[in-house]
Amino acid sequence: MNTTVTVALAVGAVVVLLAAVALRLADRLGLPSLLLYLAFGVALGESGLGVQFEDYPLAQTLGVAALLVILAEGGLTTRWADVRRAIGPGLSLATVGVVVSIGVTAAVTVWLLGWGWTFALLVAAVISSTDAAAVFATLRRLPLPRRLAASLETESGLNDAPVILLVVVLSDVLIGGASGPWWTVPVVVVAELVGGAVLGLAVGFGGAELLRRVALPLSGFYPLATLALCVLAFAGASLLHTSGFVAVYLCGLVLGNATLPHRSASIGFAEGMASLAQIGLFVMLGLLVSPSRLPEAVGPALVVGGALLLLARPLSVLASLVWFRFPARQQAFIAWAGLRGAVPIVVATFPLTAQVPGATRVFDTVFVLVVVFTLVQGWSLPWVARRLGIAAPVAPREIQVEAAPLEELDAELMQMTVPAGSRLHGVYLPELRLPEDAAVVLIVRQGRSFVPDENTRLMRGDQALLVSARRSRAEAERRLRAVSRAGRLAMWRGETGRPDETD
Repeated sequence: MNTTVTVALAVGAVVVLLAAVALRLADRLGLPSLLLYLAFGVALGESGLGVQFEDYPLAQTLGVAALLVILAEGGLTTRWADVRRAIGPGLSLATVGVVVSIGVTAAVTVWLLGWGWTFALLVAAVISSTDAAAVFATLRRLPLPRRLAASLETESGLNDAPVILLVVVLSDVLIGGASGPWWTVPVVVVAELVGGAVLGLAVGFGGAELLRRVALPLSGFYPLATLALCVLAFAGASLLHTSGFVAVYLCGLVLGNATLPHRSASIGFAEGMASLAQIGLFVMLGLLVSPSRLPEAVGPALVVGGALLLLARPLSVLASLVWFRFPARQQAFIAWAGLRGAVPIVVATFPLTAQVPGATRVFDTVFVLVVVFTLVQGWSLPWVARRLGIAAPVAPREIQVEAAPLEELDAELMQMTVPAGSRLHGVYLPELRLPEDAAVVLIVRQGRSFVPDENTRLMRGDQALLVSARRSRAEAERRLRAVSRAGRLAMWRGETGRPDETD
């Protein structure tokens, strides 16, 4: 084997292992892990170990591929109920919020830095997109109201499409390319968003139906097939000149909420791939930067970042959420939690690839801005949530059911764990009122396994194995969910166990 390839594989393995250790360290210090990954890349680069990497088109391609995986994982791990509450605010933040943010940031930089309007709009557009990786990784560790967190997650999943289109248009203007009437830009943005949404939902629902009907020869194929469907949604949407990012997020959302075989394993695989994509992405972006140029970018980065964080973001949140009755404290948190990460740095490679005059200055400014403001916001978010009084620990009570097909028996094997806050605790098995062709066949309690009978009561922390005829699987899962929420009298209390009824 080629020595260069062998060395590259060894370095890659070491970086992944160090990144795993760094993630643990970052959790203890409250430091965003992406900064450590960026530091690894800088340490490997021209000012560290001397690795030279200046292939901007390749960086752009790899960056888009990594963002694809991150958005797929974000969709797979987001619940329908949360999205239904947050689709209006999230979409408004991703469109109206982006426009307001770009306009205000550009106006401030023109005034304070003397930049031309087109160049200022380009820089503002590059940094206007919140980062899905940073948002998903940071907010899901905080006990926030679901609607608030889901609005931020939906925003980060949808705002890449309009931002990338604006960056491409502005780059084309700066290099003297032809540009159409200004009104064509919002028309194209809307068309891309709608087209990507339609295709992503179509691939998601079609793929879910396919995976339910086709018994794959190995259980490990289900996670691969799930992620492959998300990639297919992105590729199909991109080929049709619609938003691949919207398509992959919505496809993942559908698949993550469908009753698929080995669903938990598929989500776990996607989470691992997304973590690997984040590590590779941030290390690559660290390699791409030239530290010797960064001191010159500190001043502009602080001005642009300050304008964004202290003025543009709050105004964009106010303009976006005025119709959605968000409490003032939650709006203040949303304004502070507009995290920037890999997405702005990846988008900054678009002007570099197009050879826009001043593109290097754009990249350096965005890199410094992301590092400084991720450090400030990432560390302060838990404190801000507590000070605003919106963070309150909630005991989990929603059960998660993992299923595997028993093809020859036309049945489903299901596994569940009774969470700490579940009202399944203390319920006798007959009180579950499962369908006649479904039964709990094994319980593991404190490391001991036993076969239950009609006098067995479920307890917190129990792991239960159930078998159900395939036709009754959905009804059995709904019943388990209903009792977990409302107790043994769930039916009398009107609780049906539908996934979208949780708070």
